[in-house]
Amino acid sequence: MENIRNFCIIAHIDHGKSTLADRMLEFTKTIQVTEGQMLDDMDLERERGITIKSHAIQMEYIYKGENYLLNLIDTPGHVDFSYEVSRSIAACEGALLVVDASQGVQAQTISNLYMAVDHDLEIIPVINKCDMPSANPEQVEDEIIELLGCKREEIIRASGKTGMGVEEILNAVVERVPHPVGDEKAPLQALIFDSVFNSFRGIIAYFKIMNGSIQAGDKVKFFNTGQEYVADEVGVLRMVLIPKKTLGTGEVGYIISGIKTSTEVKVGDTITHVSVPCKAAINGFQEVKSMVFAGVYPIESEDYENLRSSLEKLQLNDASLTFTPESSVALGFGFRCGFLGLLHMEIVQERLDREFNMDVITTVPNVSYNIYDKHGVMTEIHNPGGMPDPTLIDRIEEPYINASVITTSSYIGAIMTLCLGKRGELVKQEYISGDRVELHYNMPMGEIVIDFYDKLKSISKGYASFDYSPNGFRPSKLVKMDILLNGEPVDALSTLTHVDNAYSLGKRMCEKLQELIPRQQFDIAVQAAIGSKIISRETIKAVRKDVTAKCYGGDISRKRKLLEKQKRGKKRMKQIGNVQVPQKAFLAVLKLDS
Repeated sequence: MENIRNFCIIAHIDHGKSTLADRMLEFTKTIQVTEGQMLDDMDLERERGITIKSHAIQMEYIYKGENYLLNLIDTPGHVDFSYEVSRSIAACEGALLVVDASQGVQAQTISNLYMAVDHDLEIIPVINKCDMPSANPEQVEDEIIELLGCKREEIIRASGKTGMGVEEILNAVVERVPHPVGDEKAPLQALIFDSVFNSFRGIIAYFKIMNGSIQAGDKVKFFNTGQEYVADEVGVLRMVLIPKKTLGTGEVGYIISGIKTSTEVKVGDTITHVSVPCKAAINGFQEVKSMVFAGVYPIESEDYENLRSSLEKLQLNDASLTFTPESSVALGFGFRCGFLGLLHMEIVQERLDREFNMDVITTVPNVSYNIYDKHGVMTEIHNPGGMPDPTLIDRIEEPYINASVITTSSYIGAIMTLCLGKRGELVKQEYISGDRVELHYNMPMGEIVIDFYDKLKSISKGYASFDYSPNGFRPSKLVKMDILLNGEPVDALSTLTHVDNAYSLGKRMCEKLQELIPRQQFDIAVQAAIGSKIISRETIKAVRKDVTAKCYGGDISRKRKLLEKQKRGKKRMKQIGNVQVPQKAFLAVLKLDS
């Protein structure tokens, strides 16, 4: 156990974590690096250049003549995948804090650092990309010293591209990161920190052993679900799974026990022996708090069960996804899904399509609201369709967040304008170093779910970083806005919005739908309404046949008769005709530019 080190890499998005991990794998001769970001094995990760999943891998390293086992977890950097980071931190004793030499300390760096400090992890600061012409390691060192309170000589300068400083990092991991502590003789206690679904072997759970040991063939029990299994195979995680006979305290590995039902494995559960069980489960992770909710519906209604099983399998691999069944008048049966943010929602939709071949329609994303009736009874709603009658509502409370934006002083004006436009309240503004400023805002969560992050990036030319944490609920003047097509509400397009924004949002939605809904043989009225009051209207003109083309010359009454006949036909058609809203119209409404 003295020769085991468990550590993770934490950093802001695009600060070179995965490239640095590649250099470590290369240096320890764990694998032959054939292309960039070996641990990012998902097509989506390669295409977008971001880490979506945490990846665990074991390396062997010889230091001063002794063999050491280093278990590395490469974590995502985007705020939408912070739950992955929190689970990885729970399975480690140390963390490499990687900071880009040209960009300095960013919002997500600070957020992930606080998470690691809360778990008493040993922090090793690393300045990456020191080979770049724009690198400014001295200034970044000052920022790190101010943030961590460490000594200047403790900070390692490195480059994931050239391999500079990799040996120093590995030596520092061995010297500074404490070895895992636990009792080899105690009953088995292993914490599940991740799981994947394999169509041939069932569910593979990844765990870290806190106490005791496990052997292939042991009878084990999952503490919280109470289910019992035989450990068909246990082993360690390299680029492929490597079976072992025994795993001891402090080791990170996997277990295959032929589990087919995804609900039987919960991330954060404890594995123990059936014969000598442990007395208590290990404290798992904090419950995931979904930030954004959206309805996910199959395009073909008979695919409902397939969608359920796809979401269950995806949830195994992504524990921050939550879902409950719901139905919609316009879209049939589907699920109300909870996501950590808009990028998370986009990735889940993309993974459903690629990994499970599921075509889905996603409704307008929104957050959860607390609604109090006249008797003071509170109801939490995630869907505008679940709103009670406005006459019964006493007040509506919406979730607020503490937002932290780090940027250079030249973009402060534009960012403040953006935050004020999103009903933000400035809490404080502080200079970190040089001309870098941190702005703290209290903002409604509902205002940032759609396009806040994209706008922030564009007005700051990519130089602003953003992070947020929940900050309770506050009363607010919110109204439910419906979209009507020929007088019929489309519940999938209903949205809760602030009174001040309702008119402009309704007008923009109507204009967008007018462009995207195909023309029919009759006029279609597209209206935005609050209660019974119509606040905006656009008309999609009918496709008409020129019935008077054959009338040349003759009396005007002949033309009028034909036009009247056509008018009666259109009226009858409007009564029985229905309007199909294409999928791209739903997506366009999500991306409405305000």
